[in-house]
Amino acid sequence: MHEYSDFRSDTVTRPTESMKKAMAEAVVGDDVLGDDPTVQKLEAMSAERMGKEAALYTPSGTMANSIAVKAWTRELEEVIVEARAHIYNMESTHMTFISRVTPRSLQSNRGAMDPEEIERNIRMPSVHIPRTSLICVENTHNNWSGAVVPMDNLKAIREIADKHELMIHFDGARVFNASTASGIPVKEYAAIGDSLMFCLSKGLSAPVGSVLVGPKEFIAYARRVRKVLGGGLRQVGVLAAPGIVALTEMVGRLKEDHERAKKLALSLHEFPGISLNPDAVQTNIIIFGFDHPTLSIPEFLAKMKERRVLALATTGGIRFVVHKDIDDEDIDRAISAFRNFLAQ
Repeated sequence: MHEYSDFRSDTVTRPTESMKKAMAEAVVGDDVLGDDPTVQKLEAMSAERMGKEAALYTPSGTMANSIAVKAWTRELEEVIVEARAHIYNMESTHMTFISRVTPRSLQSNRGAMDPEEIERNIRMPSVHIPRTSLICVENTHNNWSGAVVPMDNLKAIREIADKHELMIHFDGARVFNASTASGIPVKEYAAIGDSLMFCLSKGLSAPVGSVLVGPKEFIAYARRVRKVLGGGLRQVGVLAAPGIVALTEMVGRLKEDHERAKKLALSLHEFPGISLNPDAVQTNIIIFGFDHPTLSIPEFLAKMKERRVLALATTGGIRFVVHKDIDDEDIDRAISAFRNFLAQ
């Protein structure tokens, strides 16, 4: 158990000793000039893992998503997104600010948009109306408590996109969690998207970075956009090196996070004031409603912090995320803190 049990996000994971060693020993070059061998190795490994032609290492998932939207769209066009999608709600409106396109948000069943509704919302341009050019999907779905979007749904969306000659960008920040939970290889998820982004700095525990994968021409243009956005870094192999460790050593342990999250969810749903269906917790994210007669959400989180348990408020509730740096004793500490403040 750690000094603080930090459930705020899997972005708080710390690099492993193997990652620190890889950083110290990384062979580097100037990546903007295209000669950092460690970055090249990470990008080649990522492209192969996802079954795509090429890959681009980026400082963050938000930048990778921003680049993808910019590369697949033109100004005055429209992008279909899911209403709770991270790319729409939590990435500082980059679609409108950088790409100058309009997001059209659709409701869903735990992240799975209705393909027929998507088709109804595909628009042809006129003097009044923007052209729909891109569909964005997300898996696992952060704001739906880490839900795994069913493959049948994603394939149906792919068919609609092909029918109307639209592109799909796949926000796969936690696609390895989706693969771990479903048993479906990440290549099959990546095949749904014309491009896909995945994060190294969440459950995979690297300190920095995400990777964008897609066709060679797309990645060549994406590299130019990354430079414009200030993402062209120099001897960045020291950061890419732990990304290689993340892909080779950390994917296989994600199941432990899912199991601990389920254990926590099964305990939490029994406490008064908590609205939570443990069966809906499929991966490492737990989001639950909180309605207590005497405690507001900020007050409750403050009390939890006094017990050395950290979590975050989210729309209408509270969010706990389980990750590498959460062990069974941290889970027990959290359950004990809930019992202390909520048990009748």
